[in-house]
Amino acid sequence: MIRSVVIAVAALSLTACASLAPYGPQGGPGGQGYSEQRIESDRYRVTYNGVGAPGPVADRALLRAADLTIEQGYDWFVVTQRYIDGRPDSAGGFRPSVSVGVGSSAGRYGGYRYSGTSTGVGVGLNFQGPSPTSTVLEVRLGRGARPDGVEAYDARDVRSSLSGRG
Repeated sequence: MIRSVVIAVAALSLTACASLAPYGPQGGPGGQGYSEQRIESDRYRVTYNGVGAPGPVADRALLRAADLTIEQGYDWFVVTQRYIDGRPDSAGGFRPSVSVGVGSSAGRYGGYRYSGTSTGVGVGLNFQGPSPTSTVLEVRLGRGARPDGVEAYDARDVRSSLSGRG
């Protein structure tokens, strides 16, 4: 029993190593971080690749869009398209599952007959670690008063709100 607990703790320690890297540019193909592509003078495609829950990765994509907006001399940005490539359940490496089964058997062994019913409970643990996920935002940058709309963001407000998380 103690050996099983030690193995489980060791496996959890290893999955903790596969976490979202610090905010920064993508380090290479398949690496974590941001990249952007200019589509037009005021339009960009911002991508953030990471591991774990889609929420923190999406926040970093918004932060990169805000930083890019300010770097380009603009005040606000509007998200015109958003793509989240990841499973909603990709939040972590330790996801237990429980299953229950019922079975019956009957047969003959030598001169004896037997029959019975059995019940079992199983516990499964996923030690694969966090799953890769990415967020892609297509954004339009602007100056002056921010337009009304759910997907319109003040770049400095976004930077202020999200920069401490990365």
